[in-house]
Amino acid sequence: MNLYMKFFLMHLKSQMQYKVSFFFNILGQFLVSFAVFMSLSFLFMLFDDVEGFTYQEVLIGFAVMMLGFSLGEMFGRGFDTFPRILGNGTFDRALVRPRNIIFQVLAGTMDFTRLGRAAQAVVVFVYVIPNSGVDWTLTRVMTLVLMIVCGTLLFFGLFVVYASFSFFTVEGLEFMNIFTDGGREHGRLPFSVYGENVLRFLTYVIPLALVQYYPLLFLLGRETSLLYAFAPVFALLFLIPCFVFFRFGLSRYKSTGS
Repeated sequence: MNLYMKFFLMHLKSQMQYKVSFFFNILGQFLVSFAVFMSLSFLFMLFDDVEGFTYQEVLIGFAVMMLGFSLGEMFGRGFDTFPRILGNGTFDRALVRPRNIIFQVLAGTMDFTRLGRAAQAVVVFVYVIPNSGVDWTLTRVMTLVLMIVCGTLLFFGLFVVYASFSFFTVEGLEFMNIFTDGGREHGRLPFSVYGENVLRFLTYVIPLALVQYYPLLFLLGRETSLLYAFAPVFALLFLIPCFVFFRFGLSRYKSTGS
């Protein structure tokens, strides 16, 4: 952990060498994601609710997915850019170092400009928590924290899967953006609005619904079972096949010769 914190501070200082550029990049990220927020606001200017969810209720799920994606992308940026690491020969150097490969990929790249998106999610939380009508008991607060933490780890796992495919294709497969960027974009609404089949897929295959839809029902008092409150924890089981797939890809790795 101490070594990771050294890399964390090193990357932060490096990216802040040009402070004006750094903060404008953060502002750019904030404004780009702000457009998504505005589209959601415009939708509720036309409708009072969507599938029984009010504006404030929808914003809880939106903020959870935005913050989880932003943090997952910021700290898992090395896996998001993994094809480039393979192509330029950087990964070959990592293989001969006496450190865990996953740690080296994690510590090798961090993108703090993603704080712009995270800041927007925090602003939404500041607005929606006192205005949502939710009775914020200790259990519900803990559920919200689990939604954010487990959502971050789940998006991180998806970036690991994206990187794992690169062992076989060298170039990244864009279809994974359906689950990463697509998960963030579609997560602005409760996943139930997309139909039963999509909800089932996002429950049992790519368990994004476990960190957004089901715990949201518990927060809103529509479900009282603690299984809904702790549903985000079950989503972490998805990380097991993610890392197994990465290790399998690593065992089949052949250098590009760069």
